[in-house]
Amino acid sequence: MASVFLYHVVGDLTVGKPEMVEFYETETVESAIRAIGESTECGIPVWKRKSHLSMIETSEMRQQRFVGILNSLDIVAFLASTECLEDQDKAIKTSVSQVVVPNASLLKQVDPATRLIDALEMMKQGVRRLLVPKSMVWKGMSKRFSFLYNGKWLKNADASNNSSNNNLTINTNRPSSSSGTSNHNKFCCLSREDVIRFLIGCLGALAPLPLSSISSLGIINPNYTSVEASLPAFEATRKLPGDPSEVAVVEPIPDGQCKIIGEISASRLWKCDYLAAAWALANLSAGQFVMGVEDNEAARSLLDFAVNSAVGDESTANGIGSTRLRKFSSRSIGFNPGSSIRMGRSMYRGRSAPLTCKITSSLAAVMAQMLSHRATHVWVIEDDSDDILVGVVGYADILAAVTKQPASVTLTPVNRPEGAFTTEFQN
Repeated sequence: MASVFLYHVVGDLTVGKPEMVEFYETETVESAIRAIGESTECGIPVWKRKSHLSMIETSEMRQQRFVGILNSLDIVAFLASTECLEDQDKAIKTSVSQVVVPNASLLKQVDPATRLIDALEMMKQGVRRLLVPKSMVWKGMSKRFSFLYNGKWLKNADASNNSSNNNLTINTNRPSSSSGTSNHNKFCCLSREDVIRFLIGCLGALAPLPLSSISSLGIINPNYTSVEASLPAFEATRKLPGDPSEVAVVEPIPDGQCKIIGEISASRLWKCDYLAAAWALANLSAGQFVMGVEDNEAARSLLDFAVNSAVGDESTANGIGSTRLRKFSSRSIGFNPGSSIRMGRSMYRGRSAPLTCKITSSLAAVMAQMLSHRATHVWVIEDDSDDILVGVVGYADILAAVTKQPASVTLTPVNRPEGAFTTEFQN
């Protein structure tokens, strides 16, 4: 295991992170769309309001107020329901509590002095956000090697942890280097994207893993979720996996394999025209949804429909305040064949083609792809074929790879001609 995980602490990753502003379950879907546009991993933590504003909360009390994480695909799927399509103005004023899926295990509060290895173990077990207290005296990067020089932040750890790195126990109650001066009402939120971004800067410490192929590391997940291009796009919402929140849109080929042509995911819909996307999700096939009707001969007649009924000329970011008539295309829901540009009221980003890599791609290359595209996953295709889907790599897969204990190495004699002797390495 790389020493970077043992000698760094969570506080090192919080330097420069803004203070978290809680988003409450009583807020509207319209407000959630705006908040998601500024979020990481295409989602926002949702909270219950405090029962008493003046009361100082314990970590347990704060954990009980956490509801779950709401992402862009959750909202588009909600707006695509029949009731919402009939009255979109009412739909975007709906309380977020009716949309978010409760799951308190997705967030955990930790101390700034928690070791990075312990934080990664939590994320491997399903935690997507770490809530870290903001401190006035935490020195951040200047304390990254405090374990080496004085060991103070581990002074109360179990003796077994001090004597062996092979028996790591998660201890989130370790005293903070900032205890007694921490502001109990101010926190920042760390996502898995933040962790991957930090690891990109430590590739040398992870050698030789970053240059190893994802297939050799065994992190390609073959249990992906998919929907055929000919099926209704709304079918994707009925089979959404928990992590990452994505569904591949595929075309079967004669040999029983599938060719990926697009995806329906939270990261694709992160900054899109939500109302146009909802209409398309409810009325188009999966193939038409990801390609856009201007690219589909059979669907061009749909270009004349209006997504909204009447009224108003005002427009706002993300397409949530405008009630002007507008036409659907892949661009209107965020799929733009060109580079990222702003036109009208919506941010158009990415391309209709899914983000893919080869089975021979290196771990470092995949990490860089995810960060540059702000994606939560990358689809994996065959090395010598045309978009034949093999699996998917997400944040959890990468974290599992970089924290995996190295296999023991043994020397095995190999039979050679008389007078010659050599050995081979075996895992």
